[in-house]
Amino acid sequence: MREVNQQDWFKKWAVYSPNKTAVKEFETGKSLTYAQINNAGGHLAEYLTTELQLRKGDRIAVLAEHCLEYITLFSAMQKSGIIMVPLNYRLSSVELEYIINDAAPSVIFYEEKFSHLIPVKTKGVTFDLNEITKRWNQNEISMFESFTARESDCIFLLYTSGTTGFPKGVKYSYKMLFWNSINTSISLVINTETNTVNVMPPFHTGGWNVLVNPVLHHGGYVCLVKKFDSHAVNELIYSEKTSVFMGVPTMLNMMANEPNFNKQKFESLKYIIVGGEAMPIPLIETYAALGVAIRQGYGMTEVGPNLTSLHQDDAIKYKGSIGRSNFYIHTRIVTEDGNEAKPNEPGELWIKAPVVTPGYWNNDEATQSAFDASGKWFKTGDVVIKNENDYIYVVDRIKNMFISGAENIYPSEIEKVVMLLEDVQMCVVVSVPDEKWGEVGKAYVQLKDNSPNITHNDIMEFLKNRLAKFKVPKYIEFVDDFPKNDAGKINRKILKEINLT
Repeated sequence: MREVNQQDWFKKWAVYSPNKTAVKEFETGKSLTYAQINNAGGHLAEYLTTELQLRKGDRIAVLAEHCLEYITLFSAMQKSGIIMVPLNYRLSSVELEYIINDAAPSVIFYEEKFSHLIPVKTKGVTFDLNEITKRWNQNEISMFESFTARESDCIFLLYTSGTTGFPKGVKYSYKMLFWNSINTSISLVINTETNTVNVMPPFHTGGWNVLVNPVLHHGGYVCLVKKFDSHAVNELIYSEKTSVFMGVPTMLNMMANEPNFNKQKFESLKYIIVGGEAMPIPLIETYAALGVAIRQGYGMTEVGPNLTSLHQDDAIKYKGSIGRSNFYIHTRIVTEDGNEAKPNEPGELWIKAPVVTPGYWNNDEATQSAFDASGKWFKTGDVVIKNENDYIYVVDRIKNMFISGAENIYPSEIEKVVMLLEDVQMCVVVSVPDEKWGEVGKAYVQLKDNSPNITHNDIMEFLKNRLAKFKVPKYIEFVDDFPKNDAGKINRKILKEINLT
Protein backbone atom coordinates (compact mmCIF):
# COMPACT_ATOMS: atom_id res chain seq x y z
CA MET A 1 0.00 0.00 0.00
CA ARG A 2 1.30 3.46 -0.92
CA GLU A 3 2.13 5.64 2.10
CA VAL A 4 -0.19 8.64 2.54
CA ASN A 5 1.42 12.06 2.08
CA GLN A 6 0.68 13.74 5.40
CA GLN A 7 1.89 17.08 4.03
CA ASP A 8 -0.77 17.24 1.30
CA TRP A 9 -3.11 19.53 3.24
CA PHE A 10 -5.54 20.30 0.45
CA LYS A 11 -6.11 16.62 -0.29
CA LYS A 12 -7.24 16.18 3.34
CA TRP A 13 -9.49 19.26 3.38
CA ALA A 14 -10.97 18.26 0.01
CA VAL A 15 -12.43 15.32 1.93
CA TYR A 16 -13.34 17.11 5.18
CA SER A 17 -14.63 20.44 3.79
CA PRO A 18 -14.74 20.16 -0.01
CA ASN A 19 -17.17 23.01 -0.65
CA LYS A 20 -15.77 25.49 1.81
CA THR A 21 -14.17 28.56 0.23
CA ALA A 22 -10.48 28.45 1.08
CA VAL A 23 -9.08 31.49 -0.74
CA LYS A 24 -10.51 34.57 -2.43
CA GLU A 25 -8.85 37.39 -4.37
CA PHE A 26 -10.04 40.79 -3.23
CA GLU A 27 -9.33 42.61 -6.50
CA THR A 28 -11.03 40.09 -8.82
CA GLY A 29 -13.56 38.55 -6.45
CA LYS A 30 -12.57 35.10 -7.73
CA SER A 31 -12.36 32.27 -5.21
CA LEU A 32 -11.56 28.57 -4.89
CA THR A 33 -12.87 25.92 -2.52
CA TYR A 34 -10.64 23.36 -0.87
CA ALA A 35 -11.77 20.72 -3.37
CA GLN A 36 -11.02 23.04 -6.29
CA ILE A 37 -7.53 23.87 -5.01
CA ASN A 38 -6.79 20.19 -4.45
CA ASN A 39 -7.95 19.28 -7.95
CA ALA A 40 -6.11 22.19 -9.58
CA GLY A 41 -2.97 21.28 -7.63
CA GLY A 42 -3.18 17.71 -8.88
CA HIS A 43 -3.52 18.76 -12.53
CA LEU A 44 -0.63 21.20 -12.12
CA ALA A 45 1.57 18.53 -10.55
CA GLU A 46 0.77 16.24 -13.48
CA TYR A 47 1.64 19.00 -15.95
CA LEU A 48 4.91 19.84 -14.22
CA THR A 49 6.13 16.28 -13.82
CA THR A 50 4.85 14.81 -17.09
CA GLU A 51 4.87 17.57 -19.71
CA LEU A 52 7.71 19.66 -18.29
CA GLN A 53 9.59 16.64 -16.90
CA LEU A 54 10.32 18.20 -13.49
CA ARG A 55 11.27 16.00 -10.55
CA LYS A 56 11.35 16.25 -6.77
CA GLY A 57 13.91 18.87 -5.74
CA ASP A 58 13.71 20.85 -8.99
CA ARG A 59 12.89 24.55 -8.59
CA ILE A 60 10.05 26.65 -9.98
CA ALA A 61 10.38 30.44 -9.75
CA VAL A 62 7.29 32.67 -9.68
CA LEU A 63 7.19 36.41 -10.38
CA ALA A 64 3.67 37.53 -9.48
CA GLU A 65 1.54 39.18 -6.86
CA HIS A 66 -0.30 36.94 -4.40
CA CYS A 67 -3.08 35.21 -6.30
CA LEU A 68 -5.09 32.02 -6.71
CA GLU A 69 -2.50 30.68 -9.15
CA TYR A 70 0.15 30.93 -6.43
CA ILE A 71 -2.00 28.96 -3.99
CA THR A 72 -2.74 26.18 -6.48
CA LEU A 73 0.95 26.02 -7.35
CA PHE A 74 1.71 25.64 -3.64
CA SER A 75 -0.69 22.68 -3.61
CA ALA A 76 1.19 21.22 -6.58
CA MET A 77 4.47 21.60 -4.67
CA GLN A 78 3.06 19.58 -1.77
CA LYS A 79 2.02 16.86 -4.19
CA SER A 80 5.18 16.72 -6.33
CA GLY A 81 8.13 17.63 -4.08
CA ILE A 82 9.14 20.45 -6.42
CA ILE A 83 10.50 23.58 -4.69
CA MET A 84 8.90 27.00 -5.11
CA VAL A 85 11.06 30.14 -5.41
CA PRO A 86 8.93 33.29 -5.01
CA LEU A 87 10.62 36.20 -6.81
CA ASN A 88 10.45 39.79 -5.65
CA TYR A 89 8.74 41.95 -8.30
CA ARG A 90 10.03 45.10 -6.60
CA LEU A 91 13.62 44.27 -7.52
CA SER A 92 15.39 45.31 -10.70
CA SER A 93 16.02 42.90 -13.55
CA VAL A 94 19.72 42.80 -12.60
CA GLU A 95 18.90 41.87 -8.99
CA LEU A 96 16.47 39.19 -10.13
CA GLU A 97 19.07 37.79 -12.50
CA TYR A 98 21.36 37.07 -9.54
CA ILE A 99 18.60 35.19 -7.67
CA ILE A 100 17.56 33.23 -10.78
CA ASN A 101 21.15 32.22 -11.47
CA ASP A 102 21.59 31.17 -7.84
CA ALA A 103 18.37 29.15 -7.55
CA ALA A 104 18.67 27.73 -11.09
CA PRO A 105 14.92 27.13 -11.59
CA SER A 106 13.81 24.74 -14.30
CA VAL A 107 10.72 26.85 -14.94
CA ILE A 108 9.74 30.49 -14.36
CA PHE A 109 6.10 31.60 -14.23
CA TYR A 110 5.50 35.34 -14.47
CA GLU A 111 2.62 37.78 -14.38
CA GLU A 112 2.48 39.72 -17.63
CA LYS A 113 2.94 43.14 -16.02
CA PHE A 114 6.29 41.96 -14.63
CA SER A 115 7.41 40.43 -17.92
CA HIS A 116 10.04 43.12 -18.45
CA LEU A 117 11.85 42.05 -15.28
CA ILE A 118 12.65 38.56 -16.58
CA PRO A 119 16.32 38.80 -17.69
CA VAL A 120 15.98 36.18 -20.45
CA LYS A 121 12.84 34.52 -21.78
CA THR A 122 13.36 31.00 -23.05
CA LYS A 123 10.83 28.75 -24.73
CA GLY A 124 9.94 25.84 -22.48
CA VAL A 125 11.34 27.62 -19.42
CA THR A 126 9.51 30.94 -19.01
CA PHE A 127 5.71 30.88 -19.01
CA ASP A 128 2.96 33.42 -18.53
CA LEU A 129 0.95 32.85 -15.34
CA ASN A 130 -2.06 31.95 -17.51
CA GLU A 131 -0.38 28.60 -18.20
CA ILE A 132 -1.15 27.71 -14.57
CA THR A 133 -4.82 28.68 -14.86
CA LYS A 134 -5.19 26.62 -18.04
CA ARG A 135 -4.18 23.48 -16.18
CA TRP A 136 -6.77 23.71 -13.38
CA ASN A 137 -9.32 21.65 -15.38
CA GLN A 138 -12.11 21.54 -12.80
CA ASN A 139 -14.25 19.38 -15.11
CA GLU A 140 -11.99 16.37 -14.63
CA ILE A 141 -10.92 14.91 -11.28
CA SER A 142 -7.14 14.68 -10.94
CA MET A 143 -5.77 11.23 -10.15
CA PHE A 144 -2.22 12.41 -9.50
CA GLU A 145 -0.45 10.32 -6.87
CA SER A 146 1.36 12.57 -4.39
CA PHE A 147 4.95 11.88 -3.40
CA THR A 148 5.76 11.11 0.23
CA ALA A 149 7.39 14.13 1.83
CA ARG A 150 10.25 13.77 4.26
CA GLU A 151 10.48 16.45 6.92
CA SER A 152 13.92 17.47 5.64
CA ASP A 153 12.64 18.05 2.09
CA CYS A 154 12.50 21.68 0.97
CA ILE A 155 9.25 23.29 -0.24
CA PHE A 156 10.39 26.95 -0.51
CA LEU A 157 13.55 28.84 -1.31
CA LEU A 158 12.94 32.26 0.26
CA TYR A 159 15.51 34.89 -0.63
CA THR A 160 16.49 37.46 1.98
CA SER A 161 16.56 41.13 1.06
CA GLY A 162 20.34 41.23 0.91
CA THR A 163 20.78 44.50 2.83
CA THR A 164 24.30 43.40 3.88
CA GLY A 165 25.32 41.80 0.58
CA PHE A 166 23.90 39.49 -2.07
CA PRO A 167 20.57 37.83 -1.24
CA LYS A 168 20.75 34.39 0.35
CA GLY A 169 18.30 31.61 -0.40
CA VAL A 170 16.82 30.26 2.82
CA LYS A 171 15.84 26.61 2.59
CA TYR A 172 12.33 26.27 4.04
CA SER A 173 11.54 22.63 4.80
CA TYR A 174 8.34 20.65 5.35
CA LYS A 175 9.43 20.28 8.96
CA MET A 176 9.51 24.06 9.33
CA LEU A 177 6.18 24.39 7.51
CA PHE A 178 4.41 21.97 9.82
CA TRP A 179 5.85 23.05 13.17
CA ASN A 180 5.46 26.74 12.40
CA SER A 181 1.77 26.07 11.77
CA ILE A 182 1.46 24.14 15.03
CA ASN A 183 3.23 26.87 17.02
CA THR A 184 0.99 29.48 15.39
CA SER A 185 -2.23 27.61 16.08
CA ILE A 186 -1.32 27.13 19.74
CA SER A 187 -0.39 30.76 20.35
CA LEU A 188 -3.08 32.39 18.17
CA VAL A 189 -5.91 29.81 18.28
CA ILE A 190 -6.00 29.13 14.54
CA ASN A 191 -8.74 26.69 13.47
CA THR A 192 -11.42 26.03 10.84
CA GLU A 193 -13.30 29.16 11.94
CA THR A 194 -10.34 31.47 11.36
CA ASN A 195 -10.73 34.18 8.70
CA THR A 196 -7.84 36.40 7.67
CA VAL A 197 -7.06 39.12 5.16
CA ASN A 198 -3.51 38.82 3.84
CA VAL A 199 -1.71 41.97 2.68
CA MET A 200 1.83 40.58 2.89
CA PRO A 201 3.64 39.93 -0.42
CA PRO A 202 4.39 36.37 -1.56
CA PHE A 203 8.15 36.89 -1.88
CA HIS A 204 8.59 37.14 1.91
CA THR A 205 7.99 34.51 4.54
CA GLY A 206 5.32 36.80 6.02
CA GLY A 207 3.20 36.37 2.90
CA TRP A 208 3.10 32.61 3.38
CA ASN A 209 4.03 31.50 6.85
CA VAL A 210 2.75 34.08 9.32
CA LEU A 211 -0.93 33.41 8.65
CA VAL A 212 -1.67 32.09 5.13
CA ASN A 213 -0.22 28.60 5.49
CA PRO A 214 -1.22 28.09 9.15
CA VAL A 215 -4.79 29.14 8.34
CA LEU A 216 -5.01 26.88 5.27
CA HIS A 217 -3.39 24.01 7.20
CA HIS A 218 -6.23 24.32 9.72
CA GLY A 219 -9.02 24.62 7.16
CA GLY A 220 -9.71 28.34 7.56
CA TYR A 221 -10.32 31.12 5.03
CA VAL A 222 -7.89 33.60 3.43
CA CYS A 223 -8.71 36.75 1.46
CA LEU A 224 -5.67 37.74 -0.63
CA VAL A 225 -4.97 41.42 -1.26
CA LYS A 226 -2.49 42.07 -4.05
CA LYS A 227 -1.66 45.65 -3.12
CA PHE A 228 -2.06 47.17 0.31
CA ASP A 229 -4.67 49.94 0.45
CA SER A 230 -5.33 51.18 3.98
CA HIS A 231 -8.92 52.31 3.35
CA ALA A 232 -9.84 49.09 1.53
CA VAL A 233 -8.26 46.92 4.21
CA ASN A 234 -10.28 48.62 6.95
CA GLU A 235 -13.41 47.78 4.95
CA LEU A 236 -12.27 44.22 4.25
CA ILE A 237 -11.61 43.44 7.90
CA TYR A 238 -15.28 44.22 8.46
CA SER A 239 -16.82 42.62 5.37
CA GLU A 240 -14.77 39.41 5.59
CA LYS A 241 -15.49 39.01 9.32
CA THR A 242 -11.75 38.84 9.86
CA SER A 243 -10.77 37.18 13.13
CA VAL A 244 -7.01 37.72 12.93
CA PHE A 245 -4.95 40.13 10.82
CA MET A 246 -1.23 40.64 10.37
CA GLY A 247 0.46 43.90 9.40
CA VAL A 248 3.64 45.88 9.91
CA PRO A 249 3.52 49.12 11.93
CA THR A 250 3.70 51.30 8.81
CA MET A 251 0.52 49.67 7.48
CA LEU A 252 -1.29 49.90 10.80
CA ASN A 253 -0.40 53.57 11.10
CA MET A 254 -1.84 54.24 7.63
CA MET A 255 -5.02 52.35 8.53
CA ALA A 256 -5.41 54.37 11.74
CA ASN A 257 -5.25 57.61 9.76
CA GLU A 258 -8.13 56.66 7.45
CA PRO A 259 -11.61 58.23 7.93
CA ASN A 260 -13.14 54.72 8.12
CA PHE A 261 -10.96 53.73 11.09
CA ASN A 262 -13.60 53.01 13.74
CA LYS A 263 -14.66 50.40 16.24
CA GLN A 264 -17.36 48.92 13.99
CA LYS A 265 -14.80 47.94 11.36
CA PHE A 266 -12.85 45.84 13.86
CA GLU A 267 -15.60 44.14 15.87
CA SER A 268 -14.80 40.67 14.49
CA LEU A 269 -11.07 40.92 15.24
CA LYS A 270 -9.70 38.94 18.13
CA TYR A 271 -6.35 40.67 17.66
CA ILE A 272 -3.86 42.08 15.16
CA ILE A 273 -0.49 40.42 14.75
CA VAL A 274 2.41 42.85 14.41
CA GLY A 275 5.75 41.86 12.95
CA GLY A 276 8.64 43.17 10.93
CA GLU A 277 9.65 45.88 13.38
CA ALA A 278 8.66 47.19 16.79
CA MET A 279 5.29 48.93 16.93
CA PRO A 280 5.41 52.41 18.50
CA ILE A 281 3.65 52.48 21.86
CA PRO A 282 1.36 55.43 20.90
CA LEU A 283 0.08 53.36 17.95
CA ILE A 284 -0.63 50.39 20.25
CA GLU A 285 -2.67 52.76 22.42
CA THR A 286 -4.55 54.11 19.37
CA TYR A 287 -5.81 50.61 18.57
CA ALA A 288 -6.43 49.80 22.23
CA ALA A 289 -8.75 52.81 22.41
CA LEU A 290 -10.98 51.05 19.85
CA GLY A 291 -10.79 47.79 21.78
CA VAL A 292 -8.40 46.20 19.27
CA ALA A 293 -5.73 44.10 20.95
CA ILE A 294 -2.24 44.05 19.48
CA ARG A 295 -0.14 40.91 19.58
CA GLN A 296 3.47 41.81 19.07
CA GLY A 297 5.53 38.99 17.69
CA TYR A 298 9.00 38.20 16.47
CA GLY A 299 10.32 36.08 13.66
CA MET A 300 12.68 35.85 10.73
CA THR A 301 12.89 34.09 7.40
CA GLU A 302 15.47 31.58 8.63
CA VAL A 303 13.54 30.61 11.75
CA GLY A 304 9.81 30.17 12.11
CA PRO A 305 8.79 32.84 11.31
CA ASN A 306 6.40 32.74 14.27
CA LEU A 307 8.81 32.50 17.22
CA THR A 308 7.41 34.62 20.03
CA SER A 309 4.08 36.18 20.88
CA LEU A 310 2.88 38.75 23.39
CA HIS A 311 -0.62 37.82 24.51
CA GLN A 312 -3.21 40.49 23.83
CA ASP A 313 -4.00 40.75 27.56
CA ASP A 314 -0.39 41.88 28.08
CA ALA A 315 -0.29 44.37 25.19
CA ILE A 316 -0.39 47.39 27.51
CA LYS A 317 1.24 45.96 30.65
CA TYR A 318 4.29 44.74 28.72
CA LYS A 319 4.31 47.37 25.99
CA GLY A 320 7.33 47.03 23.73
CA SER A 321 7.88 43.34 24.49
CA ILE A 322 7.83 40.62 21.81
CA GLY A 323 6.37 38.32 24.46
CA ARG A 324 7.45 34.84 25.35
CA SER A 325 8.70 31.98 23.20
CA ASN A 326 6.05 30.01 21.33
CA PHE A 327 5.33 26.46 22.43
CA TYR A 328 8.02 24.45 20.60
CA ILE A 329 10.71 27.14 20.63
CA HIS A 330 13.81 26.94 22.82
CA THR A 331 15.81 30.14 23.37
CA ARG A 332 19.14 31.19 24.82
CA ILE A 333 20.43 34.71 25.35
CA VAL A 334 24.20 34.79 25.02
CA THR A 335 26.44 37.70 26.03
CA GLU A 336 29.45 38.93 24.07
CA ASP A 337 31.77 36.80 26.21
CA GLY A 338 29.73 33.67 25.47
CA ASN A 339 27.94 33.37 28.81
CA GLU A 340 24.25 32.94 29.52
CA ALA A 341 22.74 36.39 30.07
CA LYS A 342 21.26 37.23 33.45
CA PRO A 343 17.74 38.72 33.68
CA ASN A 344 17.68 42.15 31.99
CA GLU A 345 21.22 41.69 30.67
CA PRO A 346 21.54 42.17 26.88
CA GLY A 347 22.76 39.34 24.71
CA GLU A 348 22.22 37.72 21.31
CA LEU A 349 19.10 35.62 20.92
CA TRP A 350 19.78 32.01 19.92
CA ILE A 351 17.05 29.61 18.78
CA LYS A 352 16.82 25.81 18.80
CA ALA A 353 13.56 24.46 17.40
CA PRO A 354 12.01 22.32 14.64
CA VAL A 355 11.36 25.58 12.75
CA VAL A 356 15.05 26.37 12.17
CA THR A 357 16.23 26.34 8.55
CA PRO A 358 18.51 23.51 7.38
CA GLY A 359 20.68 26.27 5.94
CA TYR A 360 21.28 28.55 2.97
CA TRP A 361 21.09 27.40 -0.63
CA ASN A 362 24.54 26.82 -2.16
CA ASN A 363 26.19 28.70 0.71
CA ASP A 364 27.84 26.41 3.26
CA GLU A 365 29.93 29.27 4.66
CA ALA A 366 26.88 31.38 5.52
CA THR A 367 25.13 28.32 6.94
CA GLN A 368 28.05 27.49 9.21
CA SER A 369 28.42 31.05 10.49
CA ALA A 370 24.68 31.24 11.27
CA PHE A 371 24.94 28.47 13.87
CA ASP A 372 26.94 28.03 17.06
CA ALA A 373 29.88 25.60 17.29
CA SER A 374 27.57 22.69 18.09
CA GLY A 375 25.45 23.37 15.00
CA LYS A 376 22.28 23.15 17.11
CA TRP A 377 21.58 26.81 17.92
CA PHE A 378 20.73 29.41 15.28
CA LYS A 379 22.21 32.83 16.06
CA THR A 380 19.60 35.44 15.17
CA GLY A 381 21.84 38.51 15.19
CA ASP A 382 19.34 40.30 17.45
CA VAL A 383 20.29 41.70 20.84
CA VAL A 384 17.53 41.13 23.41
CA ILE A 385 16.89 41.15 27.12
CA LYS A 386 14.60 38.85 29.09
CA ASN A 387 13.02 40.05 32.33
CA GLU A 388 12.35 38.03 35.46
CA ASN A 389 9.00 36.84 34.04
CA ASP A 390 10.54 35.59 30.77
CA TYR A 391 9.19 38.45 28.65
CA ILE A 392 11.64 39.25 25.87
CA TYR A 393 12.47 42.73 24.59
CA VAL A 394 14.45 43.40 21.42
CA VAL A 395 17.24 45.89 22.07
CA ASP A 396 18.47 46.08 18.49
CA ARG A 397 20.07 44.23 15.61
CA ILE A 398 23.72 43.49 16.26
CA LYS A 399 24.50 44.99 12.86
CA ASN A 400 22.75 48.24 13.87
CA MET A 401 24.86 48.59 17.01
CA PHE A 402 27.82 50.93 16.76
CA ILE A 403 30.68 51.80 19.09
CA SER A 404 31.24 55.39 20.13
CA GLY A 405 34.27 56.06 22.32
CA ALA A 406 34.38 52.37 23.40
CA GLU A 407 30.68 52.40 24.37
CA ASN A 408 28.13 50.13 22.66
CA ILE A 409 25.24 52.18 21.27
CA TYR A 410 21.93 50.56 20.32
CA PRO A 411 19.96 52.91 18.02
CA SER A 412 16.62 51.32 18.95
CA GLU A 413 17.02 52.47 22.55
CA ILE A 414 17.44 56.08 21.44
CA GLU A 415 14.60 55.87 18.91
CA LYS A 416 12.14 54.73 21.56
CA VAL A 417 12.93 57.75 23.71
CA VAL A 418 12.58 60.21 20.81
CA MET A 419 9.23 58.61 19.95
CA LEU A 420 7.92 59.59 23.38
CA LEU A 421 7.65 63.15 22.08
CA GLU A 422 4.04 63.78 21.01
CA ASP A 423 5.05 65.63 17.86
CA VAL A 424 7.30 62.86 16.51
CA GLN A 425 5.86 60.45 13.95
CA MET A 426 8.99 58.34 13.44
CA CYS A 427 12.67 58.36 14.34
CA VAL A 428 15.60 56.38 12.96
CA VAL A 429 19.12 56.60 14.38
CA VAL A 430 22.19 55.54 12.40
CA SER A 431 25.91 55.87 13.01
CA VAL A 432 28.05 58.40 11.17
CA PRO A 433 31.85 58.76 11.16
CA ASP A 434 33.41 61.06 13.76
CA GLU A 435 37.09 62.04 14.11
CA LYS A 436 37.07 62.07 17.91
CA TRP A 437 34.78 59.17 18.85
CA GLY A 438 35.04 56.96 15.76
CA GLU A 439 31.27 56.91 15.33
CA VAL A 440 28.41 59.00 16.70
CA GLY A 441 24.65 58.88 16.31
CA LYS A 442 22.56 60.80 13.83
CA ALA A 443 18.79 60.90 14.36
CA TYR A 444 16.45 61.28 11.40
CA VAL A 445 13.15 62.61 12.70
CA GLN A 446 9.78 62.74 10.95
CA LEU A 447 7.21 65.02 12.61
CA LYS A 448 3.46 64.49 12.63
CA ASP A 449 1.32 66.58 10.31
CA ASN A 450 0.29 69.94 11.77
CA SER A 451 2.72 69.50 14.65
CA PRO A 452 4.15 72.56 16.41
CA ASN A 453 7.54 73.78 15.32
CA ILE A 454 9.60 71.43 17.48
CA THR A 455 13.26 72.28 17.15
CA HIS A 456 16.60 70.53 17.20
CA ASN A 457 17.25 71.98 20.66
CA ASP A 458 13.88 70.77 21.98
CA ILE A 459 14.76 67.19 21.10
CA MET A 460 18.30 67.48 22.46
CA GLU A 461 17.09 68.80 25.81
CA PHE A 462 14.48 66.06 25.99
CA LEU A 463 17.11 63.37 25.38
CA LYS A 464 19.70 64.77 27.79
CA ASN A 465 17.32 64.23 30.67
CA ARG A 466 16.55 60.64 29.68
CA LEU A 467 19.71 59.14 28.18
CA ALA A 468 23.33 58.81 29.19
CA LYS A 469 25.42 61.55 27.58
CA PHE A 470 27.26 59.16 25.25
CA LYS A 471 23.94 57.89 23.84
CA VAL A 472 22.60 61.31 22.81
CA PRO A 473 22.92 61.72 19.01
CA LYS A 474 25.36 64.34 17.87
CA TYR A 475 23.20 65.23 14.87
CA ILE A 476 19.47 65.55 14.24
CA GLU A 477 17.92 65.95 10.81
CA PHE A 478 14.22 66.45 10.08
CA VAL A 479 12.80 64.50 7.11
CA ASP A 480 9.43 64.28 5.37
CA ASP A 481 9.67 60.51 4.87
CA PHE A 482 12.07 57.56 5.01
CA PRO A 483 13.44 55.31 2.27
CA LYS A 484 11.81 51.87 2.44
CA ASN A 485 12.94 48.43 1.37
CA ASP A 486 10.71 45.96 -0.48
CA ALA A 487 9.20 44.72 2.81
CA GLY A 488 8.00 48.21 3.68
CA LYS A 489 10.62 48.58 6.40
CA ILE A 490 12.78 51.67 6.75
CA ASN A 491 16.05 51.16 4.88
CA ARG A 492 18.81 52.06 7.31
CA LYS A 493 21.48 51.16 4.80
CA ILE A 494 20.44 54.02 2.51
CA LEU A 495 20.39 56.46 5.44
CA LYS A 496 23.91 55.44 6.38
CA GLU A 497 25.14 55.70 2.80
CA ILE A 498 23.81 59.26 2.56
CA ASN A 499 26.35 60.25 5.20
CA LEU A 500 29.24 58.52 3.46
CA THR A 501 28.83 60.29 0.11
